[in-house]
Order: sequence, then structure tokens, then C-alpha cells
Amino acid sequence: MRTLIQQMTLVFGLLLAVAPVQAERIKDIASVAGVRSNQLVGYGLVVGLDGTGDKTSFTSQTFRNMLNNFGVAIPPNVDPKSKNIAAVAIHAELPPFAKPGQTIDITVSTIGDAKSLRGGSLLMAPLKGADGNVYAIAQGNLVVSGFGVEGNDGSRLSLNVPSVGRIPNGASVERTVPNAFAQGDSLMFNLNQPDFTTARRVAEQVNGLLGPDMAMALDAASIRVRAPRDPSQRVSFLSVLENLEVDPGTEAAKVIINSRTGTIIIGQNVRVSPVAITHGGLTVAISENLEVTQPNVLGGGQTVVTPRTEIEIDEGSGRMFEFAPGATLSDIVEAVNQVGAAPGDLMAILEALKQAGALKAELVVI
Repeated sequence: MRTLIQQMTLVFGLLLAVAPVQAERIKDIASVAGVRSNQLVGYGLVVGLDGTGDKTSFTSQTFRNMLNNFGVAIPPNVDPKSKNIAAVAIHAELPPFAKPGQTIDITVSTIGDAKSLRGGSLLMAPLKGADGNVYAIAQGNLVVSGFGVEGNDGSRLSLNVPSVGRIPNGASVERTVPNAFAQGDSLMFNLNQPDFTTARRVAEQVNGLLGPDMAMALDAASIRVRAPRDPSQRVSFLSVLENLEVDPGTEAAKVIINSRTGTIIIGQNVRVSPVAITHGGLTVAISENLEVTQPNVLGGGQTVVTPRTEIEIDEGSGRMFEFAPGATLSDIVEAVNQVGAAPGDLMAILEALKQAGALKAELVVI
């Protein structure tokens, strides 16, 4: 197997020399099945705040329980409320292959009415996974980018979000998450964007390097590759494979419309059948004015306020443009720019084209 790895490295170097310009590495378009991160969550207390903490009941209860663990008994009739303490939720992402003793970054967020976590310190808090086991212990001083000030009259000024902070390397890993990387006789690559053409090309590229029947595309997303059982050889084996360059298949023709921001994305494979379009804008302006009638003082009349409404309608100057057979993305953009259509008008045009069957693409509204 070691000789095979050496031969793979030599062949891989030759493949890089002749790789196409648009090719992408397998590691950029796919991930290895079973190699994934895991989410962690926890609950704790942030202390040392400058009067910006919270006064919720669960914060007082947590503070009381912490003091009881250290042998400090608080009388039942005393409510240990303090503006310098805040209850927080802690979340982090445990990367794959993380080992005990390594550190990870954590994010701390208030869950009460605390105004700011600036200057606070997180006390030791366990971070649990979805299975309920503790995988890391968090503690440290917070880094808060935002700040907030408040006046006695209720006025307030804030920058960014001072109720959320981060602690770089703020949690120490205590437990390893098992994975199936070194198990079985094969590895599985999962494409980030499922595509039958890309899956076939990945399998062909791997077979071209290792030999026939070493890789098999199972569906549009998964490619199974036979791999050595020895973990050290498997690492070298995967290191070579993930740097292989593959020319991905082109994406399906799509037009993406964001109705909230007016953003429109037209894919490179979008085509339009022969069609003529005219689009005119209708502008309606309504203004409300108040007319005050002041009577003669000696006549004993009353002042009268009369509303007056003015409506102006501008039909605009609609222009017609035509798409020739097989119009491409550049043709669509050029025609729309000549007409001067706004994003909202372009959305209406694209929707009408889709309804007419002239737009040869999937129309996605987000």
C-alpha cells in the first residue's frame, strides 16, 4: 500500500500540471462522510459587570445555587439580586477530531434583561451536546464589540450589540466525539451541491488515478471510494484524493429573485425564447392639503378647515424590446439596461416571461 501511495503522489503531480483552469479541488466541492462538527450549548453566569446585569428570578436562583456549592448559605428571605451579574446562554461548535485539552471559541449571549456584557467574566460552565454529555468546559473574560449608554431621562445610545460577546479559546475540550473515519473498507464523499455530472466526473478522476472500480458514484451527491484500513495510510490516501481537481458540471438554469431587497441573480445558462415585451410604469401621486377659511370677525362666523386632495397620474413612456431566438444572459441584461427598468419592473418582466413559457429557467423567489 505504501508503494501505491507513492505512485499516487507522482501521478497526482502530473495531473496538476494538465488540470483545466476552471477545475476545482475535491475538498472544495465535497466533504467526507462522518467528518463533521457538533454543536454545543450551555448555561452560566457572567460576573463583574458595571451595573448592566439583570434582575430576573432565575439569575438569582443560579447565583444562590453557586454560593451554596461553595458553602455560602444565603437566608431564604434574602433575595440576592445584583446588577453586576447576568445569566447567559453559551454556544460553541466542536470541530471534528477535537481532542481533550484543546480549546475552542465560544459565544455568550444574555437571556435576561441585562443591558451589556462589557467588562464581564464568564464563570466555569459545562457545554453539552445533543446527547446530554459534557464535551467542553467554558470560562474566561468576554470580548464585547458593542457598547451602550443611557441617560436619566430614558434616552439611550448603543453601538452594535453589547448583549453578545465572544471568548477566544474560551472552552477546553473534555471529551472526544467518535466518528467513522477509520472504519470500514471505503470512504464516502458527499458533494456540497448535488449534481449527477459532477459525481460522475469525481468518480472518473479517482478511477483514473487509482485504477478501475476504485470509486463509484452512488447518486447525485455521494461517491464511494475504496480505502486502506490502516489509519495512517488512510490519512495519506485522503490527502491525495482531496487535492484532485475536477471540472464540475454546470449549474441548472435559475433566476433568483429576492423580493425583499430587490436583488436579482440570473444564471449563465438562462435562455429566452423569441418574445417581444413592453413595460410601462404608472405613477400615482396623492397629496393632501388643508385650506383654512377665516370668516369676518364682526360677522360672528367660525374658522373652517377644508381638506383638499390632489391626484396626479403619470403613465410613463413604455418601450418595447425583443429577444431573438436563444437569447443569453448578456442579451437580457443589455435589453433591460436599454429600457432602464428598475428591479421591481424586472421582477414583473421575469415572472411574465416564466408564465408565457419564454423563460427557459427555474424562477426562484426568496
